[in-house]
Amino acid sequence: MNQMTHLKSALQDALHIPDTQSERDERHLAIQRVGISSLRYPLQLRIGNAVLPTVAMWALDVALPAEQKGTHMSRFVAWLDALDRPLDAATLRTELAAMLDKLHATEGRIEASFPFFLRKRAPVTGVQSLLEYQGRWIAEARAGDGLPAGAAAPVTIWAEVVVPVKSLCPCSKEISDYGAHNQRSHVTIRVELLAEIDWAELVRFAEDSASSELWPMLKRADEKWVTERAYENPKFVEDLVRDVALRLNADARIGRYSVDVENFESIHAHSAFARIERV
Repeated sequence: MNQMTHLKSALQDALHIPDTQSERDERHLAIQRVGISSLRYPLQLRIGNAVLPTVAMWALDVALPAEQKGTHMSRFVAWLDALDRPLDAATLRTELAAMLDKLHATEGRIEASFPFFLRKRAPVTGVQSLLEYQGRWIAEARAGDGLPAGAAAPVTIWAEVVVPVKSLCPCSKEISDYGAHNQRSHVTIRVELLAEIDWAELVRFAEDSASSELWPMLKRADEKWVTERAYENPKFVEDLVRDVALRLNADARIGRYSVDVENFESIHAHSAFARIERV
């Protein structure tokens, strides 16, 4: 057998490899979500007019009809590897449609969790440094009840950010002759985007509501400012979660949301937490 004949034979064999996933399944049970998770892969994140390269943990899935045996898992990775443009809410919506088309699905979900950095200026000296935040994109197409046959499933886009801030206890300040206990807090904001909101704006919802925001690098004059700022602006965990929620309520670009605040207490071995949801 010459080389050309061997190549033709190999190609014919490859073309006749069974496609087991596409076979019919007789158990008649639809699967709402099937796909891949915990895949670490690069992501280009659009923040304002800049593009930040980062690394995300991805989870990708589709809904599988009752009559289909399986989905094509490799196509999720193929779609992700071809993702070559920065992500914002509008791009994510388009890319979800592309993923569904590649998987021959009408419903599905994209989730990406990633770190990102914003450059901050210290409040007095103006020295600059980068502060890390945790972000998450979620894009989901679900048909729901009452959707006409053949109609495209509506797409929901969620953005989530975890913001570290500083909180100072009002009770401790009130009962103490001097000083008050304070701690770092994490504010987790998840919002349904009805219109585009920049990541820096999401961060400000939390930082503007805290006793003080944080900076990676502070000189002595900055440290004095932060200490006094927090002392003049005490917040219980309940105050902080309510103040963030009020800011979200006032923004017409936001639909449903949840706000979680965790105070890593400095005088206890446990945390204090609070949550507000709009569903």
